[in-house]
Amino acid sequence: MKLPINITDFSKIRKEGFYYVDKTGFIAELLRTRGSVNLFTRPRRFGKSLNMDMLKSFFEIGADASLFDGLEISRDTELFRQHLGKYPVISISLKDVEGEDFQAAYDMLGARISEEAERFSFLLESDRLTKSQKAKFQKLLDEDFDKSSILYGSMRLMTEVLRRHYDSPVLVLIDEYDVPLDKAYQAGYYPKMVRLIRSLFSQALKTNANLYFAVFTGCLRIAKESIFTGLNNFKVRSTASVDYAEYFGFTDMEVEEMLKYYGVEERFPDMKEWYDGYRFGNLDVYCPWDVISQCDILRVEKDAAMEPHWANSSGNVIVHDILKNATEATKAEIEMLISGECVEKEIIPELTYTDLDSREPKVRQKYLWSVLFAAGYLTDMEKPNGRMHKLVIPNKEVLGIYEDKIRSWFESKVTGSTEQWRRFCTAIKNGDVKNVEILFNGFLSEAISIRDTAVKSEMKENFYHGLLLGLLNIEGSWIAKSNIESGIGYTDIKITVPAEKIGCIIEVKYAENGAFDAACRKAMKQIEDDGYVTALRQEGMETIHKYGIACYKKTCKAVYEKE
Repeated sequence: MKLPINITDFSKIRKEGFYYVDKTGFIAELLRTRGSVNLFTRPRRFGKSLNMDMLKSFFEIGADASLFDGLEISRDTELFRQHLGKYPVISISLKDVEGEDFQAAYDMLGARISEEAERFSFLLESDRLTKSQKAKFQKLLDEDFDKSSILYGSMRLMTEVLRRHYDSPVLVLIDEYDVPLDKAYQAGYYPKMVRLIRSLFSQALKTNANLYFAVFTGCLRIAKESIFTGLNNFKVRSTASVDYAEYFGFTDMEVEEMLKYYGVEERFPDMKEWYDGYRFGNLDVYCPWDVISQCDILRVEKDAAMEPHWANSSGNVIVHDILKNATEATKAEIEMLISGECVEKEIIPELTYTDLDSREPKVRQKYLWSVLFAAGYLTDMEKPNGRMHKLVIPNKEVLGIYEDKIRSWFESKVTGSTEQWRRFCTAIKNGDVKNVEILFNGFLSEAISIRDTAVKSEMKENFYHGLLLGLLNIEGSWIAKSNIESGIGYTDIKITVPAEKIGCIIEVKYAENGAFDAACRKAMKQIEDDGYVTALRQEGMETIHKYGIACYKKTCKAVYEKE
């Protein structure tokens, strides 16, 4: 079977022979435990959109029963018979509702409403609708939203006309409900978007006799008083909720089955190290986007390196934001996280984006940690104690996001002190090992470091490798690169200064327990054993400097030989 890369159309997956991990048990669970309005919050790329399309494919009038052949829900014969294809369904995704200003976002939201209304354009011919209802519905089809009241009441109107035509209560499915709010916050029109979304949802959901139930998905749980005002029987299932945990994300068994199907089951340990570790309720799950994307690579090349997929699907702005304004206490906590330890934090389950703009640093930091948790950059180590959570970085891929952002932050901070950075580069080029050591120690004293924990030594070395390589790459007249770039990071830095025919080899080692001398000797031996000097000679370098740099926490020692 083909793998469904970035496909969220349930019918397409089932009809066109794509591999599908069965999550239809979600339907039965929802029918048994739902509220009138149900909100599921999960990080991006965890199957929310596919699950929403699955709900639409099951409940909507005219549903194709064959889509569910052999799936879990088909074995629940009573629920299957009672609910399959029995309801009109309004299904809207807000993931693309954005704009540089409020009017642009308003128009885009109107377009999405009109697009959904177009699916029901046959209602204009219904003999069950009044002329007034048809006239109002025509405005939705025409995107005639000049009067805000038309857009604000659009979803409620659709429930009214669908209920009247079918004589059946209506399901409302809203995917990525919080995206317009996120975009509005970034673009500076958040209060206006809050008013629009609040009115749209309130009219559709509050005391609406035409509604059977509604399902919303998003990354963040926006404070109830801001969006879901006055709703009764409102149920929220976040990543901390025990129920529904297995329906968003893949379990160990599901990943093992997929890898076995494609003949790459021996790569299961790598999959687990890179993409597992998210804790939803009492269950550890993998990011589906990562597993499917990487499996698609492995089925062609069994020994392919593991790659970041979830990390590359977003700008990861929130990690940069928390580093940019990091206090010394926050730095220490991030050091703990990237070293594999946990930090204990109060997590605020309900947020408003304005909370992130608090002028009080402690308040702002508290909300930033909550967003990192909700967005999947941190996860629970164990069951929370009320609002207090023991947070950890879930896996190797997400660890890489922190390290990349730390390097970027470090480079920006260091190169902001132009004189010191220039002196450091000059010392490297001239073989001035004393100043290389002094200046790099100065940089490390202000940096986030790796603590001496059980994290593999090679990962600690890669972290310092990355910091150093990033600094040297900024020197535009040099060629600074890693000789070998593998799935675990960078090794052996090689620098050439073509204009002056100068070459440098730098080997970085992590000095376990502060054993600097032994680490330096090991570094210099590796330079000799791997023959890097010969390569530089072949490139025409006349002066060659060899450095062994040992790092431990925020301290380094450097040794040097001239070839």
